[in-house]
Amino acid sequence: MTSSAPPAPHPLNRQALTKWYERNRARTRRLFDLIEPAAYYTRPIALRNPIVFYEGHLPAFSVIALLKRGLGRPPVDERMERLFERGIDPDSVDSAVPRSGVDTVWPSRSDVLAYGRRADEAILNELMHADFDLTGSVHKAMRRGEAIFTALEHEAMHQETLLYMWHRLPHAQKKASSHVPYELGGAPPARATAAIPAGVATLGANRSSIAFGWDNEFDEHRLDVDAFDIDVHSVTNAEFLEFLEDGGYRRRHLWSDAGWTWREQDGVTHPAFWVQHEGAWHWRGMFANIPLPPAWPVYVSAEEAAAFARWRGRRLPTEAEYHRAAFGTPDGDEREFPWGSDAPDATRGNFDFLSWEPVPVGARPEGASAWGVQDLIGNGWEWTSTIFAPFPGFEPMTSYPEYSADFFDGGHYVMKGASPATATELVRRSFRNWFRPNYPFVYAKFRTVAC
Repeated sequence: MTSSAPPAPHPLNRQALTKWYERNRARTRRLFDLIEPAAYYTRPIALRNPIVFYEGHLPAFSVIALLKRGLGRPPVDERMERLFERGIDPDSVDSAVPRSGVDTVWPSRSDVLAYGRRADEAILNELMHADFDLTGSVHKAMRRGEAIFTALEHEAMHQETLLYMWHRLPHAQKKASSHVPYELGGAPPARATAAIPAGVATLGANRSSIAFGWDNEFDEHRLDVDAFDIDVHSVTNAEFLEFLEDGGYRRRHLWSDAGWTWREQDGVTHPAFWVQHEGAWHWRGMFANIPLPPAWPVYVSAEEAAAFARWRGRRLPTEAEYHRAAFGTPDGDEREFPWGSDAPDATRGNFDFLSWEPVPVGARPEGASAWGVQDLIGNGWEWTSTIFAPFPGFEPMTSYPEYSADFFDGGHYVMKGASPATATELVRRSFRNWFRPNYPFVYAKFRTVAC
């Protein structure tokens, strides 16, 4: 819980922060350079802004969060920062109009890149030379370096958004990477469950124990969790194909009212990452479609995941059950990561941009939890049945006050874990992601539970 005295600020390593910023910007540039010029003003996902917006949004957001709110500096380019300030999260295609207006005239890419260079120069100069008041007495957004970490983690999060948007683009509109490995595997492992006894799950973080967290990660609190069993592996494409072939998309009783309405209105008959070719199912890959790998986790919306779970006579886990399965142990202690306290690396899971696609479930056994549950971090976010809401002690962050609060509307669900496109810096126990339950484009998998 929040202490009466403010936590002591963590020391900042300017060189490390500068390298992190430069690493982010270099990766962002590589991602945008994958796109053919003709696609730059298109909207690969109708519920999102056109591609041009995001290349301007990333430097503009860093200017707003760090330079303006954190350090009280003047704008780099007021017009650009207004244009690119915030994205959108509409509940339908009809309402998916950019905040800048339906008649927006977007700048050329050369102008966007020129603005990015000016922003980068200003930000890097401040990271190396600014007088940081980490107490927040001058600018509250700089307390404990909040504005710096907000800018850095925001860009890393958006890189994942870019990649799942790129997944929707026609292959001809992307320049194929020179390194596109596919770890296909063979048949999926036999279905198995792990019994998790009743116990305590710690959610959230203590403000003094981590260098940075988003506002929805606080405060730390503990919940009693009843006994349950959980799938050892995420649901695979092969398993979901059984659901589809058994008429799962046509069985009304398997779907929530909202889910059925969405399925009917949008004509949803299969996962968004599946396409049919010559009568066979294929995976819609980043650079090519490949025969559907049966051992890969299926990527679906929460509505599809919940329908599958009902078909199997089970349900999706709660956020607390995820924590218990991921971080709990038989002796009652809790781990920093499912595998223990060692830092996340490629042996523990498929994250940090190591792959353009998933890998077979269970392919990283060193990442298993104390209960033997696999892939709880990496290979795709994990849908939960928990509605995204504030924890006790929630306070909007000064550097980005609308980050979480705008989404406490009862219409978004918590996701945990990480995907192939989640940066290592975001792999921490308290990190929470969230999306609307009918959003099918994110790299999100699931597993089922029963009491």
